[in-house]
Amino acid sequence: MQSEMRVINEMVQQESAFVDDVINEVKKVIVGQSYMVDRTLLALLTGGHILLEGVPGLAKTLTVNTISKTIKTDFQRLQFTPDLLPADLIGTLIYSQQTGEFSVKKGPIFSNLVLADEINRAPAKVQAALLEAMQERQVTIGDTTFPLSEPFVVMATQNPIEQEGTYPLPEAQIDRFMLMIRVGYPTRAEELEIMERMSIGRQAEVTPVVTPEAILNARKVVEQVYMDDKIKEYIVDLVFATREPERYGLKDIQHYMDHGASPRASIYLNRAARGHAFLKHRGYVIPEDIKSIGEDVLRHRISLSYEAEADEVSVEDVVQRIFEGVDVP
Repeated sequence: MQSEMRVINEMVQQESAFVDDVINEVKKVIVGQSYMVDRTLLALLTGGHILLEGVPGLAKTLTVNTISKTIKTDFQRLQFTPDLLPADLIGTLIYSQQTGEFSVKKGPIFSNLVLADEINRAPAKVQAALLEAMQERQVTIGDTTFPLSEPFVVMATQNPIEQEGTYPLPEAQIDRFMLMIRVGYPTRAEELEIMERMSIGRQAEVTPVVTPEAILNARKVVEQVYMDDKIKEYIVDLVFATREPERYGLKDIQHYMDHGASPRASIYLNRAARGHAFLKHRGYVIPEDIKSIGEDVLRHRISLSYEAEADEVSVEDVVQRIFEGVDVP
């Protein structure tokens, strides 16, 4: 076991070397927001999709765009609007009068990195068009199904649903995002630096430092990051605590939840914890990895009751209580 751990650690050290290079390049453009940058990299390394929520102007789009420039790969930005159609996203069949035949025109979804900007400003039928691509990694146009090339990651941004002109995402779609990140305001010092940089009117150039092949190789190493059986049991306990809180001595929050997390939560907690360990240049998972990514994996998978709203209890409050109540191995 010790020799295997040593081999895994060496592999992680070797394959994760590019992470620091990517972060350094991103820092040329992005001030602060290190949490958002780390989580976006985590999504890339695990093949999961990520949803960034925050008010306009917090560099959500700029962060995704900048990270994409550090990778030598295809990138497409889609601005979601109320008049967007599914065909604008996935493509359509075009009839040729000369040949009398239909040909396929692929949409912008056929890219490695897809930025769905302000995804909740488009109607449900457009949001639903992403479902097959996000889950099955394929798109059906007419009678033909086309596989999407790897790496394929959807990085979506959304404005808080309280804002005008937003549509809540369907539960089936929001569950397909591995991570949901709440993006906050910069600190006072960061805002001063942002103001100074923007006053120059010249943006720093970002150099591509990693290839898609390196990302795919890193994913294979992430899958090999060691996770003890007790950690796996811990993950399952956390997810079951969202469904049967009374079993874990959490009766005080039982009435705040309408339903708990789906089995995808267990899968994504496992994958995200391995990815988090990889980002820390570690070849094994510890409970702190689960705690670090737990809120981002669970917050959009727990449905709160009206009682929670009446008592001003947030989903973050519930998740924190779950982590306090479940025994750590």
